[in-house]
Amino acid sequence: MNISGRTSVSVTWGTAWLCAAWAWQVETAPAWQTEAAPARAAAHPSQTASGKAAVEAPFRITVVDSQTGRGVPLVELTTINGIVHVTDSAGVVAFDEPGLVDQDLFFFVKSHGYTFPKDGFEMAGTALRVTAGGGAVLKMDRVNIAERLYRVTGAGIYRDSLLLKDHVPIREPLLNGKVFGQDSVQCALYAKKIYWFWGDTGRPSYPLGNFAASGAVSEWPPQLGGAGLDPALGIDLKYFVGPDGFSRGMCPIEGQPGPVWFDGLLTVADASGRERMLCHFARIKTLGEMYEHGAAVYDEGREKFEPVNRIPLDAPLFMRGIAMRSSAEGGDYWYFCTPFPYIRCRADYNSLLDPSQYEAYTCLPSGERYGPEIATLERDASGRLVYGWKRNTGVVLQKEQGELIGKGLMKSEEVAIQLRDADTGKAVHGHSGSVFWNDYRKRWIMIAQELYGTSFCGEVWYAEAPALTGPWGKARKIITHDDYSFYNVVHHPFFDQDGGRIIYLEGTYTMAFSGTKVPTPRYDYNQIMYRLDLGDPRLRCEGS
Repeated sequence: MNISGRTSVSVTWGTAWLCAAWAWQVETAPAWQTEAAPARAAAHPSQTASGKAAVEAPFRITVVDSQTGRGVPLVELTTINGIVHVTDSAGVVAFDEPGLVDQDLFFFVKSHGYTFPKDGFEMAGTALRVTAGGGAVLKMDRVNIAERLYRVTGAGIYRDSLLLKDHVPIREPLLNGKVFGQDSVQCALYAKKIYWFWGDTGRPSYPLGNFAASGAVSEWPPQLGGAGLDPALGIDLKYFVGPDGFSRGMCPIEGQPGPVWFDGLLTVADASGRERMLCHFARIKTLGEMYEHGAAVYDEGREKFEPVNRIPLDAPLFMRGIAMRSSAEGGDYWYFCTPFPYIRCRADYNSLLDPSQYEAYTCLPSGERYGPEIATLERDASGRLVYGWKRNTGVVLQKEQGELIGKGLMKSEEVAIQLRDADTGKAVHGHSGSVFWNDYRKRWIMIAQELYGTSFCGEVWYAEAPALTGPWGKARKIITHDDYSFYNVVHHPFFDQDGGRIIYLEGTYTMAFSGTKVPTPRYDYNQIMYRLDLGDPRLRCEGS
């Protein structure tokens, strides 16, 4: 299940009528009414001297990470009278407010996971002398272990940098594919490209956009021998668009209304040896409820996914979450991380299309589905729980573990998932994420979004394990948000650098499911990329 946000806009009839009346009045006004305004302005030169209609050159404000010196995106700079500017992906604001040039202005400074010094009145901010063409550099200390790099999707990624006539690294820095916002990324290496897919996608022309999945391609990065950008700089996306230039549906399905979401994206050879790209699709009735779901295969000629089967709604196992391929467990399997890799299927085309071939790593008796009527768990002759890979059997994750403990069927020390804060021992409820092998750490590493943390779903954690099945124990928080969501996070191993020491991860930044009432301009409901140095001593989780 994806977590997806929505945006709505409402205009009252009274407001619309007043706007229309005003427009009619301006268009039909006598010449003497419309021509008198410039004359009146000229009669009061003091108004133009102290409050210019336009600033000759913007005032540059650059916010940098005090640790790395790199510009910090998503920093809010707010004046005392509530004017808010947000740094672009270069960490830059082009401040050009008429009437506020040659003034000392105080800016409140804040950003998720970063801090700015407070004055004696506990106000985090600073006063700047704003001049046309001038500039200032502000430093913020990073609380996050992961470093925020740039926004991947949406409009105005480098808006302020371009206003300041700076060079920017990507080809489409303002409005690529007419995309305003995109939900939850899935990606795969396929046909010598990186294929990117997202869920619900916003457009400029109307509040409702594309709800049949969106897609784009980019070149492989230099570390894979490709001509793409260094992932530290950005991603040049080439969208699949319709005749109107807007990002088009990549998985349109006839039938009941409702969004089409997909996950579990992977590639596998079919019986002829041809590489195919598969995904799990779901047509959504309401959040958490499906009309139907199944598997779809990518049609290169039509450049879209076509359903190849439907899966029973009560099937316990199928491709989902973030897919990861490995032969670590005695065979060539695709594992499906949610974020725990406790569902798998052999890396065979026909097997992946057959739900009966999937296995769960579970302590339920073979063939048992999890539910309120569950009364027994599988135990050996000595009474120990038997965990193993079992077909047609329900998976047991953190929520189920808690319920089984509450019913007296499991002891707390018997749980397979013990994800917890390495400092406090507090349980961390992993909701979505990915697991991949890391050569630098010589362990399996997990990037997981937390539910019910210091924000409802805006906290991201790092954990390690010696085996795919765990034990998943101690974890470190790497990203935090102030009452804002950052969900469906995923690590992109094809971007790993320096032998796996540097990794890249992204997620969906949205006000959905948070207490926030005002969305962050341009950033809301979009993908943001982070970089994590696995050599950072703060990540140590010994004794997991």
